[in-house]
Amino acid sequence: MAKSQETDDRPPRYLAKAAFNRLFAVLAERGYQVLGPTIDQEAIVYAPIRSVEDLPRGWTDEQAPGKYRIVRRDDEQWFGFVVGPHSWKRYLFPPLTTVSKADKTADGWQFKSADDSPPKQAFLGVRACEIAAIQVQDRVFLNGSFVDPVYQRQRSQSLIIAVNCTQAAPTCFCTSMNTGPECQSGYDIALTELPEGFVVETGTPEGAAIVADLETRPVEADDLGAAKIARQQAVDQIQRSLNTDGIRNLLLGNLNHSRWDDVASRCLSCSNCTMVCPTCFCASVEEVADLSGDHVERQRKWDSCFSIDFSYMNGGEVRDQIRSRYRQWLTHKLASWIDQFGTSGCVGCGRCITWCPVGIDLTEEVAAIRGATQ
Repeated sequence: MAKSQETDDRPPRYLAKAAFNRLFAVLAERGYQVLGPTIDQEAIVYAPIRSVEDLPRGWTDEQAPGKYRIVRRDDEQWFGFVVGPHSWKRYLFPPLTTVSKADKTADGWQFKSADDSPPKQAFLGVRACEIAAIQVQDRVFLNGSFVDPVYQRQRSQSLIIAVNCTQAAPTCFCTSMNTGPECQSGYDIALTELPEGFVVETGTPEGAAIVADLETRPVEADDLGAAKIARQQAVDQIQRSLNTDGIRNLLLGNLNHSRWDDVASRCLSCSNCTMVCPTCFCASVEEVADLSGDHVERQRKWDSCFSIDFSYMNGGEVRDQIRSRYRQWLTHKLASWIDQFGTSGCVGCGRCITWCPVGIDLTEEVAAIRGATQ
């Protein structure tokens, strides 16, 4: 499976769109369930797909702070969109997970872990910023002193088929975070879409074995040139930026800045930003019993530092104001995350900007604090 530092020196190949459905067959033969982009409830989301017919061919997304719409393109490009409300986190760190079970028997309560084996999953259409997000979560759940067994099982069964971005949304700022828009590592297979096919690169032996079963041809110089131009389009379209120089000390050194009050006056504390974020990992645990009281499951579910009860302890909430909750989220994401995991918790995907109902833009908030400080 894909590892963040694995590389493969095999030359790229060219896969015609007419032969793309073969990829679904090869993955099925190897026992993979394919998850990829499709249209549902007027959004491009990630869900099980079975063929190219399920892809959002000819559709794109229009994004801005607090705005998301899908519209028809003037061509039939298959991956001519950016990112939607879903991230791959939902399949590696599920929104709701049973972590253990207990049953009442004549000999007392019997406890057991919920160690169900997940299916093999092939993620089709993973963008560079999303690979970076998966690598961030790898550091959180796999590379520390404690390993999360649920994430470990899901991750070990995943195959990453990346797609290089050929366009960007106005909310993207991956170039500031050095996470895109071109995939550099962390994938099994990477695709760059051209009008009639794809330039295919492999990153692991597993990816190379899958590509070897497809109907490809050697890539030509014209293909490589067209792919480079297509990828550069995304770079040229990126408008937003985030100055990360000294950002940890900037934010942690301005915890009483007036900008926190300003953003609190606009923030709804709805938790949308944390739900769509591909790296946020806050969760809560609760015991759920059946009606008989003889069976109890311990369930972990996504939570958010924007929820007032999340900081409840010793009879009260530690962060009982929106100001303190937004400050906690932003300083953790961009500052103290570096202390914990050696990396930023932001990959520049822009989802938190797009899906904020009031259009709060974290790049503007950081710039305001930096500008006032200077």
